[in-house]
Amino acid sequence: FLYNCKAIGNTFQPIEGFDKKTNERLERFFLETKNYDKRKIAVFDGDGTVVGQAPHYMADECLYEVAKANPQKKADVIQKMTKLSNVSMEYVQLRVKFFEGDTVEYLRDLGAKCYHTHYAGKVFKPMVNLIGALKDNGFEVWIITASPEALYQKFLSEELHIPITNIVGVKSVVHEGKITGTMIEPIPQDHGKKEAIETFVQERPLLVGGNSRGDKEMIEYSGNLKLIINPDEYVAEDQTESIAEYARKNNWVIAKIRDVPPPNFPYISSNVFNMKKNKTNE
Repeated sequence: FLYNCKAIGNTFQPIEGFDKKTNERLERFFLETKNYDKRKIAVFDGDGTVVGQAPHYMADECLYEVAKANPQKKADVIQKMTKLSNVSMEYVQLRVKFFEGDTVEYLRDLGAKCYHTHYAGKVFKPMVNLIGALKDNGFEVWIITASPEALYQKFLSEELHIPITNIVGVKSVVHEGKITGTMIEPIPQDHGKKEAIETFVQERPLLVGGNSRGDKEMIEYSGNLKLIINPDEYVAEDQTESIAEYARKNNWVIAKIRDVPPPNFPYISSNVFNMKKNKTNE
């Protein structure tokens, strides 16, 4: 994709795919941060924020595709995973433990193959455009995801044109090139995403974007613009309001981006392993 946004001096070309209100907020943001004299940082979540998550998280569909083809591989881990919520802290760590013993290179290549096979074109074009504009204006761009780090690094680095090491996910100790089961904290889920920014980015961002309740603490850590993509109106059992309502009350920028299942999607996560489907956004 080629971005079409320039925010240099007092000029701003709206980003195609964002509505007028979102573009007005972005224009103001670029002007407010033009002369910022410290590291200029923007941080985004992965699934549902920069890449589509309908009908399933790529991390799950990719992992369960491997599990289906290799039923003896970490069968005990798969058994635990299918009994858990796939946004729970235990689950996101088990994803990494499923690949224990595999090389980082293998996992990076696997993620790229899964993306190009089942998710090609699902990196959101407006987000590519926004990231391009941010880089033009001197920003470092980071991805903080609760998916396995190596699985997302190669394809997101290529699609977003950012360094592979700026993609931070759930990670474990790597020994002699192979992934181990020894987790490295903080785990970037819920409050751990904010801690991951503090630990790995080591500068408060001026813009943070996410899409779900799991990104709340990270988004609130933004020093300027707070962005949420396709926020859910669902009120979880342990919450008193939806993340969409919370975003409206706190004047976050709310953007809508189309996210629908690709044609001929295999649905291994749901059809074989009974995982819940993610919401479609038309």
